[in-house]
Amino acid sequence: MKQNSCKVIGITGGIASGKSTVTEVLIKEGFKIIDADKIARKVVEIGKPAYTEIVNTFGVEILESDLNINRRRLGQLVFNDSNLIDKLNKIIHPKIFEEIVHLIDNYCKSQRVIFIDVPLLIEELDNFKLYDVNIDEIWLVYIDREEQLKRLIKRDKYDCEEAIARINSQMSLEKKREYATVIIDNNNGIDELIIKVKKLIEPFK
Repeated sequence: MKQNSCKVIGITGGIASGKSTVTEVLIKEGFKIIDADKIARKVVEIGKPAYTEIVNTFGVEILESDLNINRRRLGQLVFNDSNLIDKLNKIIHPKIFEEIVHLIDNYCKSQRVIFIDVPLLIEELDNFKLYDVNIDEIWLVYIDREEQLKRLIKRDKYDCEEAIARINSQMSLEKKREYATVIIDNNNGIDELIIKVKKLIEPFK
């Protein structure tokens, strides 16, 4: 695996754990963030190679009236079918990782440290190795399961059963703790979370 010319820190968490708040703080503090979700949306836009493959694989039923892919509808289609999830991942993962590698190479020319925001970072560690991306540290945004469930229901208007299914579809935060270099506890609200993040990045300024 090649060594990055700057420190690369992966930011991860679980659904509704507060990861977006952490990355917002980092952006405001002037750090470069590579957002895997934004890249994932970009690579499936009309005209991009992944778009045609996805429509051919999953059908026009996943399209909006303007022919854009409805990511929520696509997600619901593949959610409970591991074979369909594998098909989707084989289409979009190479495109996502190629863009991540490109951005790391670009940002590292001028930055001492950059952050990668990846919801499934730990689950994808083997793929990062496959694409010669060296993650120097893993920062996990952590909340208790009960708090996670409460925030998810409030944020996405899921009923309790669907919210539990969404949480259970991911690796548990307890399991992710085993891989984390830094654990950012987010059980005590946004103000305390912001203070913690600012303390963590102080050495990089």
